[in-house]
Amino acid sequence: MAARSHRVVYAVLAFGVVSQPLLQAMTVPALPEIQRRFAADQSTAAWVLTAFLLAASVATPIGGRVGDAFGKTRVFAVSLGLLALGSVLAALAPTIEVLIAARAVQGLGGGAVPLAFAMLRDHLPEPRVRSAVALTSSLLSVGFAVGIVVAGPILDVIGYHGLFLLPAAAAAAGAVAAVLLIPESPDRTGGAISVTPALLLAGWLVTLLLGISRGPAAGWTSAGVVALLAMSVTLAAAWLLAEARARTPLVDLRMMTLRGVWSANLVALMIGIAMYGSFAFLPQFNQTPSANGYGFDASVTEAGHMMIPSSVLSFLCGLSAARVAATIGVRLSIVLGSVATAAALLMTTIAHDAVWEVIAASCLSGVGTGIVFANLANAIVDAVPAAQTGAAIGMNANIRIIGGAVGAAVTVTIVSADLLPSGYPTEDGYVRGFAFLAAASVIAATAALLLPARHPPPAPLGSPRWRP
Repeated sequence: MAARSHRVVYAVLAFGVVSQPLLQAMTVPALPEIQRRFAADQSTAAWVLTAFLLAASVATPIGGRVGDAFGKTRVFAVSLGLLALGSVLAALAPTIEVLIAARAVQGLGGGAVPLAFAMLRDHLPEPRVRSAVALTSSLLSVGFAVGIVVAGPILDVIGYHGLFLLPAAAAAAGAVAAVLLIPESPDRTGGAISVTPALLLAGWLVTLLLGISRGPAAGWTSAGVVALLAMSVTLAAAWLLAEARARTPLVDLRMMTLRGVWSANLVALMIGIAMYGSFAFLPQFNQTPSANGYGFDASVTEAGHMMIPSSVLSFLCGLSAARVAATIGVRLSIVLGSVATAAALLMTTIAHDAVWEVIAASCLSGVGTGIVFANLANAIVDAVPAAQTGAAIGMNANIRIIGGAVGAAVTVTIVSADLLPSGYPTEDGYVRGFAFLAAASVIAATAALLLPARHPPPAPLGSPRWRP
């Protein structure tokens, strides 16, 4: 394949990766507008985010496995098609209930993320794979940050419908480009998809995230939340048993026990808690009226602008991550990135009286998460055979989503524990929340130390070198 074709393939796949976090994030600052538009209460409007998260948590690992089995290009295109369809339905939604359903359809497009990484491995020359994977990984954090940044200007200039119609057109174009420009991947696992493990996986993920999302409002010890979390544990145990017995498992459990896989998943969980938690709450902090003793009276658009330097630095780190990892190793890169994220969040807890302090801390956080995200996928790629890449990266991305849900829910509980008479959280609440996120980053750095220092070339399943 010519170099020009490589660039075309990469451009299409990178778009597929960035579209999912972009759509996830664009509605975060737009929630007040959505609430007013449909005359919905806050808890109902929050389902606009939750529905996307639940659907993506199911589609991400399953989409990777389906693509590994039946063809990555066609499943990648279908995933982008679902993003486009869900976006059109969201733009036309007459009620909040239809909007929530449309957001679930959007979330089903999450399978594009793991498939893009697997297809990079299939179609790019070996010397270019690591840098392409690192750069594409960094787009996950960049996409989320950019979504928060552009939501305000889109609402101001185009209006509510622009939040969904613009992504719909882009996703549809990406689906067509994938079919026309990317040949089908040669590496396939084949075989039918086991239905029971797929249903059990969906069941424990949905009940887990439902319990986590309801915890802050209903109380973590409420009967409903406890029942959901207990059901999640039960279904997860049943899923593990079903996967172990399945002839063609959805997720190969032997693969998940590889040191390079489980340690990368632990890092993904903790850095997901830290990154998505900070992205969700830093704009809220910046928008708080200064009359409350903190905050900068920022508008939605201004709060988004404050995130731009962090997004740019995160992307630049993705550009150089493969070269840095080649010099100091993937493990040390992820450790240093996690430490930088922890330092940034610690800075936010103790220095947030001026705009430049918050921006400086967010820039350091962008550097840290950019380095971590760029190298996590390469840690997975190094650890598994080519035919297992989609499923392995799908689970890693999914665990990051779960981490984001956990981080947001726990941080909500911490931040909103004490409220001012104005209804805003106290400054101490934010301090405790960001300290919690800093601690999660420290745990991520510790987990990164467990990554193998160097990975041997991936060996086929059953060979002597296929060991945890």
